[in-house]
This record gives sequence, C-alpha cells and structure tokens, in this order.
Amino acid sequence: MSEILVLVEQVEGEVKKVTLELLTLARSLGTPAAVWAGPGITAEAKARLAEYGAEKIYVAAGDDIVDHVVAPKAELLAQLVAVKSPAAVLVAATAEGKEVAGRLAVKTDSGVITDAVGLGEGFVADQSIFGGGINVHARVRRGTPIIAVRPNSTAPEAAAGAGAEEEVSVTLSDAAKAARVVERVKQEKGARPELTEAAIVVSGGRGVGSAENFSVIEGLADALGAAVGASRAATDAGWYPHQFQVGQTGKTVSPQLYIAAGISGAIQHRAGMQTAKTIVAINKDPEAPIFELADYGVVGDLHQVVPQLTEEIKKRK
Repeated sequence: MSEILVLVEQVEGEVKKVTLELLTLARSLGTPAAVWAGPGITAEAKARLAEYGAEKIYVAAGDDIVDHVVAPKAELLAQLVAVKSPAAVLVAATAEGKEVAGRLAVKTDSGVITDAVGLGEGFVADQSIFGGGINVHARVRRGTPIIAVRPNSTAPEAAAGAGAEEEVSVTLSDAAKAARVVERVKQEKGARPELTEAAIVVSGGRGVGSAENFSVIEGLADALGAAVGASRAATDAGWYPHQFQVGQTGKTVSPQLYIAAGISGAIQHRAGMQTAKTIVAINKDPEAPIFELADYGVVGDLHQVVPQLTEEIKKRK
C-alpha cells in the first residue's frame, strides 16, 4: 500500500493524542509513516508511534527545525514528498498544523484541505464549512493531497507497526530561517485535559452569570475528567480566559461529549463545536438555538441542574 506521511505532534518527547488519531486514519488508507521534526525522540515515543501503526519513523533531529518558526517543518515535509512520493500527508488541524499544510501545498504545487472531520477512500474529506452551516465532501485534484484533520475526529486504535527508524537530513533555505524562536515559556499544565484534545468538554456561557459562578462548570468538568470551555460572551465579559473560548474566533473542538451550559447557541459558537459526537444542552430558554443542535436537552436553570448532575456523577464513581 502507498505510504502516508503523518507529521508528529509532540511536547517534550511525549506524543500527543492527535498523532495517534492521524496514524489510525492513515492506516485505513495506506501505510502510515510518522515524521518526527526536531530533536528529543525517545524510545518510549518510538514505541508509542509503532503501537499505533507507524511502519516507518522518519527522524529529522536537527535543532534548526525547532529553532525557527513553522517554515522548517514545511520544508522537511516537502523534501520527503519529493523523495518518497507519498499518497498523502496528514497533519493536525491546529494553528501551526494548518500553516504547515498551507506552506507545504505551495512548495509541492498541491491541493490542501483543512479542518477535515473525516477521511474516506480516495482521500475524500468531510468538512464543516461556512461557520458550520454546510457539510461537504472535498478531494484534492492536484499534486499530493495535504489534509489537516481536526483533533478528536477519529478514535485512536492500536495496531502494531514495524516502527523502523530512518534518519533524514533537511537543507533549510534562508527564507525558512528568517524568523527565529528566541524564548520559550513553559505553560504550567493543569489537571484537566487540553481543550482541543479532550474527549469530554463542559462549556459555560452568558447564563453562568459571573466569573465566580464558573466554579459550577469546573466542578462538573472535574467530575467527568473533562476540559472546560467557554463561549465568546463569557470570555468577552472576563469571566473565563480567552484561551478557553470555543467558537469560530476561538478553538474548534470535536469531543465525544460536549455539554453546553447557559449557551444560547449562536452560529459563532456552533462553528467551533458542532462536530462533537454527542451534544447536551442545558438552558432555561426552551427556544434557545442550541437545542436545534443538541442530541439531549435540559430546560432549566444551570445553577440547579449542573450541581445535581455533578453530585450524581460523583455517586456513581
């Protein structure tokens, strides 16, 4: 079967869940080959990639790749595309991943698809576009398909691959080295999962009422082992940090379960969460647009419903 390149997302040598999802997806369409960009690959990371189907692991361990912003990864992939002629290249639909995809498309004269939520035979991608108003099937018609897939769109499934390591070297252009990373600040990792990778997300909106009241949302999230999200109305009001905003101008999530508490369901918010597998809405307004999208709805005051739900979940643990 044809080789499919998967750009590895990792933090300090730890492979992120989205990479395992991409390897699972690649395995259904060809032979997965992981691409590790930069130093720091460990035996544990290689074993993890092989566990989820990577037949090959291309390792470009030069510091230059991570000392400069985004462009070196695109050049690395472009050189691999030229040498290996893969059937496709898959990247995570993160802010960086989508920029890498765009740059790679230009370098290889190929078509690019972003924010795919599914991928079928012939590399036909499912997309949710125009603020989530339209679902389409799209396919690249020129060059090597380059596809950025949203995290949580595919359930990762282990299936052992050979994991054969192959070192590769990359020659970076002067343009790729134009912007240099001069400082890195490590963000403290909390107990909750990262928002875009979480299997469960609990989000609060205008109906929460205040920053202090977000403790109700956090309580339910912690009981479920979930990430916390917020609507634009809540973040604009200063009730919750902007990095947790879900929506068209915030982050896009595709969890297995999305609980929207006190969120009306404006199109701006729906664009960032409507590909969730199951949506539960809690709102005291029975006419709220969110109920049109929800699989399950509770009409009621979130300040009464959410604490009761949290207590019931704790009892069953």
